[in-house]
Amino acid sequence: QQIQEELNKQLFDNLVSFLRQSHPDFQEKTTEWTRGMKSREIPTAALVLGVNVTDHNLTFRSLTDVLQNNITPYIAMLEAKNCAGIKNLMQKLMEQLMNCQIDEEPLEDEDYVQVSQKRIRCSMSSLVTWYESVTKKTDTGTPSKRASPSSKYGQYPPVVVVLKDMESFSTKVLQDFIVISSEHIHELPLVMVFGIATSPMMIHNVLPHSVSSLLCIELFQSLSCKEHLSTVIDKLLLTPQYPFKLGEKALQVLINIFLYHDFSVQNFIKGYQLCIVEHFYSQPLSVLCCQLADAKTRANALSHDQCENVRRLPSFRRYVESQVAEKQIALLTEDSCLKETVQELLQDLHIYHENYISALRCLHVFTSFLPKHPLGKQIRELHCTCLEDRVWETEEYESSLQLARMLNKSDLVTMLQQCVEIFVSSSGKQSDEIVEKLKEFLTQFQKLEAEAFQEPDVSISSPKELQKKTDLYHLQKTLLELKESKRSKKLTKFELLRFEVVDYIDSLVRKYLLPADHKTLHEVVYFNTASVLREHLNAAPRIALHTALNNPYCYLKNQALRSDGGSISNKAPDICIVYRLHLECGRLINLVDWLEAFTTVMMAAEGPNADAASSDQDDDVIHARFIRAVSELELLGFIKPSKQKTDHVARLTWGGC
Repeated sequence: QQIQEELNKQLFDNLVSFLRQSHPDFQEKTTEWTRGMKSREIPTAALVLGVNVTDHNLTFRSLTDVLQNNITPYIAMLEAKNCAGIKNLMQKLMEQLMNCQIDEEPLEDEDYVQVSQKRIRCSMSSLVTWYESVTKKTDTGTPSKRASPSSKYGQYPPVVVVLKDMESFSTKVLQDFIVISSEHIHELPLVMVFGIATSPMMIHNVLPHSVSSLLCIELFQSLSCKEHLSTVIDKLLLTPQYPFKLGEKALQVLINIFLYHDFSVQNFIKGYQLCIVEHFYSQPLSVLCCQLADAKTRANALSHDQCENVRRLPSFRRYVESQVAEKQIALLTEDSCLKETVQELLQDLHIYHENYISALRCLHVFTSFLPKHPLGKQIRELHCTCLEDRVWETEEYESSLQLARMLNKSDLVTMLQQCVEIFVSSSGKQSDEIVEKLKEFLTQFQKLEAEAFQEPDVSISSPKELQKKTDLYHLQKTLLELKESKRSKKLTKFELLRFEVVDYIDSLVRKYLLPADHKTLHEVVYFNTASVLREHLNAAPRIALHTALNNPYCYLKNQALRSDGGSISNKAPDICIVYRLHLECGRLINLVDWLEAFTTVMMAAEGPNADAASSDQDDDVIHARFIRAVSELELLGFIKPSKQKTDHVARLTWGGC
């Protein structure tokens, strides 16, 4: 929420400024923007939020808070699903506006005109009358208590109508509302805000020119959802402040769902929360993740069972195998020795995270200067690459080093300055040494620049000298000398320094960007079970539907629904029985045979001595239940009526799930 408020601050500030100058006639002032507004035009803000519709609600809630704190208490949020007609729209509008409460002072009955939603017609004239009643002045010319409950709004605060999903509104409803509102714009300071998910051109596609000309539109563009996600990952995941981390597979699942499904940052956060719940639920040692920096307290609090769980971790077993024999025995048999070792390993893991994040940001700066390079992309993708494997062993990294050895001086200096800022803000123990080394490189570049003004460029043979040697022998000799000099040419001081800088950055990458799964006890803080995440987040409706209809016990947990050996229980819901029977049929299903099979299953519990009269009555009930179950199966899309035979239905689904 804090990140979203920071990202939307500029957008909301611009909207507030727009609303302040929207109605000069009421505010008794004019601006350059309002001078161009015609007499009947409605000030309209076109707020382009992007296709991530699920994130819009949070944005509009924040917008409402900002407007109520700065501009007006009169705000109505309208959705297309509640505004099928103009009457419904006006009713929702008046319900929301007349319920506004900003009672900073107690109201007196004589100063307050009670307006009841039930006693008035839902019309724009009634809305104008209500607005006049709540903003009226007394005979002495001073505002009444109801008229001015707060001085921050002014005498005539605007009435803001927000259409959250403008594309979903009926064209006729929008046209009627805009035309009616424009007729009363001199009596009611109305401002519209259109929430747009696609493009601003949608306004002109939906509204004819005669209606759109009644709007004085200003465009407001929010940050793209990709930029929003990059900021969230940068401040939420790429920080040592929060010990819990996502592994490469789990992070890639969340990013793929974001990029290929909904572009929703809110859903990404929900997936991240699900990872936290799954990690702390399934990992017995997740208690060590709570306060990773306070490793001593957490390690000493380990019980004997938790010590045994530590010994079972694959990364810890590799660590034990790398120790000498005496140390191995102590780690496997003595809990006190194990706790001390775990304390050291947790502290090392915390230091690793601090150094990893700084080195990752430095590498991102380093690759961002390379033109259209695969590694010069967003930091989230670079982070996934580093988590997956040793990044320095990839072909992209090798090519990036070759390109970096051809960077010019200005790019190198800018890159080094940004890396200095990254490591200065880092809390890692070795950051000071790295900062000193990077500053040393910057000093050497400054010295080279000073020497370049003093030392002229000396070449082996100038063009004038070549022109003097006109005879063929001397000319050939000079050209051969030039060719040999290019082969054995010594590197300049700048080139040597550039190579040294690139090699130093390469050494930082190899030292600090080791994949997390190579670190001991990484299982304590990293969640990387992508299969569990996909099971919860990637919907499989056909599998769920088949499971529910084929084995209702899986969801209902009723012992009477247990079936052994593939038999069909008559205690199951009717639709489950019909579904199980239809699986045994071919492409066309005879309804009469289907009914007989259904009746056989239903009558299985009754003995052969059933009463004939009651049996006839039961047949009618069973017939009705069968018809209802078949209709439900058709509604779910498993069958459809057949045109070949009227007493048959066609089966639509095949194969197992």
